[in-house]
Amino acid sequence: MNNHVAARTLAGLLAASGAALALAQQPAPAPSFAPSNLSPKGVQSIAANCAMCHGTAGRAAANSPLASLAGKSRDEIAQSMAQFKSGQRPATVMHQIAKGYTDDEIAALAAYFAGLPR
Repeated sequence: MNNHVAARTLAGLLAASGAALALAQQPAPAPSFAPSNLSPKGVQSIAANCAMCHGTAGRAAANSPLASLAGKSRDEIAQSMAQFKSGQRPATVMHQIAKGYTDDEIAALAAYFAGLPR
């Protein structure tokens, strides 16, 4: 191989490794999630996540320190979730859970639980 070809090959390798280094230093793109399903069945599915702590259909067990959600006012539920999400309201896990929901999902959950009988 003559010197000219070797120099061009070396320059190409250096350029490629520089480009790879630049790509490696860029932050990874945010993951793409599926859009919310705010249909009645979708909201019911999201609300099922609350059952572990707040009881089936939003009715906490008797003498539970956790709030029942069924039949509470829509505004009260939405406001509580917003306060958990922002960190204004103290919580053990609700602040982390609330951060996982969009404002539209919170509004849909609030309407869902408000519409359930106590």
